[in-house]
Amino acid sequence: MKQTDTSEKGLESLIVASLVTEAGYVQGDPKDYDREHAVDLAQLLHFLANTQPDTLESLGIGQEGPKRTQFLHRLQGEIAKLGVIEVLRGGIKHGPATIDLFYGTPTPGNTKAAERFAANIFSVTRQLRYSRNEPLLSLDLAIFINGLPVATFELKNKLTKQTVADAVEQYKRDRDPKELLFQFGRCMVHFAVDDHEVRMCTHLKGKQSWFLPFNKGYNDGAGNPPNPNGLATDYLWKEILTKERLTDILENYAQVVEEKDEKTGRKKRKQVFPRYHQLQVVRLLLANAATQGIGRRYLIQHSAGSGKSNSIAWLAHQLISLRREGRDLYDSIIVVTDRRILDKQIRDTIKQFAQVSATVGHAERSGDLRDYLKAGKKIIITTVQKFPVILDEIGNEHRGNSFAILIDEAHSSQGGRNAAKMNMALGTSGEDEEETVEDKINTIMEGRKMLTNASYFAFTATPKNKTLEIFGEPDPQPDGTVQHHPFHSYSMKQAIEEGFILDVLKHYTPVGSYYRLAKTVTDDPLFDANKARKKLRRYVESHEHAIREKAEIMVDHFHEQVLSQRKIDGKARAMIITGGIERAIQYFHAVRDYLKERKSPYLPIVAFSGEHEYGGAKVTEATLNGFPSSQITDNIQQDPYRFLIVADKFQTGYDEPLLHTMYVDKKLSSIKAVQTLSRLNRARPQKYDTFVLDFFNDSDIIQKSFEPYYRTTILSNETDPDKLHDLQAALEGYQVYSQEQIDELVARYLSGADRDQLDPILDACVASYTADLDEDGQVDFKGKAKAFGRTYGFLASILPYSNAGWEKLSIFLNFLVPKLPAPKEEDLSQGILDAIDMDSYRVEKLTTRNIGLADKDGALDPFTSGGGGRKPEADMEQLSSILQAFNDQFGNIEWKDGDKIRKVIAEEIPSKVGADTAYQNAMKNSDKQNARIEHDRALQRVMIELLSDHTELFKLFSDNPSFKKWLGDTIFGVTYQSAGRSGVSNEVR
Repeated sequence: MKQTDTSEKGLESLIVASLVTEAGYVQGDPKDYDREHAVDLAQLLHFLANTQPDTLESLGIGQEGPKRTQFLHRLQGEIAKLGVIEVLRGGIKHGPATIDLFYGTPTPGNTKAAERFAANIFSVTRQLRYSRNEPLLSLDLAIFINGLPVATFELKNKLTKQTVADAVEQYKRDRDPKELLFQFGRCMVHFAVDDHEVRMCTHLKGKQSWFLPFNKGYNDGAGNPPNPNGLATDYLWKEILTKERLTDILENYAQVVEEKDEKTGRKKRKQVFPRYHQLQVVRLLLANAATQGIGRRYLIQHSAGSGKSNSIAWLAHQLISLRREGRDLYDSIIVVTDRRILDKQIRDTIKQFAQVSATVGHAERSGDLRDYLKAGKKIIITTVQKFPVILDEIGNEHRGNSFAILIDEAHSSQGGRNAAKMNMALGTSGEDEEETVEDKINTIMEGRKMLTNASYFAFTATPKNKTLEIFGEPDPQPDGTVQHHPFHSYSMKQAIEEGFILDVLKHYTPVGSYYRLAKTVTDDPLFDANKARKKLRRYVESHEHAIREKAEIMVDHFHEQVLSQRKIDGKARAMIITGGIERAIQYFHAVRDYLKERKSPYLPIVAFSGEHEYGGAKVTEATLNGFPSSQITDNIQQDPYRFLIVADKFQTGYDEPLLHTMYVDKKLSSIKAVQTLSRLNRARPQKYDTFVLDFFNDSDIIQKSFEPYYRTTILSNETDPDKLHDLQAALEGYQVYSQEQIDELVARYLSGADRDQLDPILDACVASYTADLDEDGQVDFKGKAKAFGRTYGFLASILPYSNAGWEKLSIFLNFLVPKLPAPKEEDLSQGILDAIDMDSYRVEKLTTRNIGLADKDGALDPFTSGGGGRKPEADMEQLSSILQAFNDQFGNIEWKDGDKIRKVIAEEIPSKVGADTAYQNAMKNSDKQNARIEHDRALQRVMIELLSDHTELFKLFSDNPSFKKWLGDTIFGVTYQSAGRSGVSNEVR
């Protein structure tokens, strides 16, 4: 009775049988492998004899001898220099001849090209004895194209209790990267495979080899789904490695890129092989666009770390040649991005594949886009900010063209005013000589709509509700609602589980701040409590003492918990997130000064935009750092720089794998929280974790911010256009303007009237607003007017119908709102900062949390208009009550026996420490620094004495560095000054 072969050899046989019988491969003979040149000599000579017999004969390659050896040396040298990918694509020159080594995908209808492609020999060889020095060593499998190796395999089988991890270890431990077959560029990829998972590596480096998952993903996470028809990993040989699919990867994805260090000038080569989700999304998009034609919108939700830059570059390159009904589908591909690296990657990618430098242009100035279109550039790259300016310059002759618009990190701004300008510039327009106001209104309304002669491909990791509604796939529900979801998703969950990014919430530590503020005036004035509390929080957190205290905690933590543990092999960097430029500069000085006091060899860098007045002088990031702003990203990678202190800059779109730790002192929520903390998540070798110390936000807010984006994000329902009817009716009810005024202003504006022709109409409306509405009415009207503009600007791009009345009202309100005076509002908290002083400040690390996220799709609510409302009533309280409430909220530690503990801290500890003989001698006979050393030793002895009676206090002293530092500073301050007299200020709680 024949039994199932569950061994590793059985898996090997299964793969080979599939490739030979189903995919049309040839099974190679391991004896044909030439170890000296790393080629299957029999298959190589067979291919040359079939396709280029004259060249084979004239060069004398057909017979064994010096000429064949000379050719093989030449071939080996070219592969070593260019890599097997480039040699297969471009062939080699040898003597007088050009030798083709591969024939690419034929264009439809080209029979000769089809015959040539059929002549390619795809072969698979089992148990390949690859080593020149150890002839018994063998690989499980190797794939060759025309005798040149392109992929190797190590196979394992879970049924024999070995997994893909063992295959990875075998590559790292047993496959010497000096062997010719394993040298850089010699193969496209090395696969580690078992019956559940696939991993890949493009550059074997022994123990430093970095294997990445090459899996489909399952339940928005890592791994592969169960396969009812076979092994979970058979997609590798049944889908990816078919002749046509492998050729597609060779022609359109795989490449060797050269990266240059701008400082040293050194060049580093890196080989790229697409990940599964990158291949899948580009192929799905190309197939759908070819089938559906122009005018579709696609939302691609790909997590940070998904390789969006390469996905966009590969898509842009292949959209150029996409054809439908015998013609190019798109005349031009326009890529909108804010990332310089993407611009470079696209140009480098196209250069590799197309070998035509004229294909790509970067539109930086007004008129560039028009010039590039005239010059026939197929891919044009620009930025979000420059796009509207550039589009204004496009002439009518290009409005009939078809476009693919690729948007990097698409957000809702793409559906607003910028999109309207883009659409009007790229869309077809009428050629009427005499346009009426109605014609112009219709043109504007059409301009707001998504173009019918363009396809939109929007990439983002964190789609907003507007983004989902504009670009997402509509999905009608049984209850009548319409959800929207991405066309393709690669989730944060999968990226984390696959190790492409790290989980930044795994070691999240909030820091509690405790302050006590004191009155400095004898009377007890009244203030608006709500506004006063906000001012007090800002005052405390920006106080020099607080900044210094937090800076010390950050620097100490970085040295003691990050550097001492050699995070990222001792190369870890930290980012400090601040609430504004003033705060960033304060932190820069505090961190720099404390690093100097610690005699640390490291320095901080500060990053903010523009010029700022600080300390009576104008400063910029360049004057503070001592080098140009353009060098910040390079310098933070080099010592002595370890801290990057930022005010808004570098919180989005900044990829620096050396960032390990983040110190947050700024309010964060929603997408801003996700984008900011995600600066830490970039993976790299020897980076195993991250750490967040948050002085401002609590873990619940951070958890709620991340949950919608952990798996696929969907929109729960569409925006209700009736909100515009409601807003319009509410605005008309205030009778600030009439329909005649709207019509007249719009007519004058569209006919190009001078500014002084518009103001009389607007000023009359402002007079009505001021005279006829009370303060609440003014607040409500202005809020609803702004809300109408926002809502219409969004809905106009996606509604299937147009409404001229809304368009006119939108134009009118855009002029009116800026002229409406803000309601006079007395600041009833004014002067509170003059009446208080900082009595004490300390911070305390709370428990480090691993913030878990709900394992389900995140749903966002549809866009809401908001707006309107009433002026809030002032909540007047006495200064003493405000301070009491503030101190109660921010200044308490819960003790089981609070009064007793306070007495111990205030009296017993100072008395005992002050009476310590060694400490007394140091105060009398030494300097302050040595006295502090003896004080700390004395305090440690006193705390051990208190262990049995006050366990809670001793535990806090031992476990909490912040409390230990505060207690030490406080007791030393009292005892050193008073030389042993007890008593501590009411800072103790």
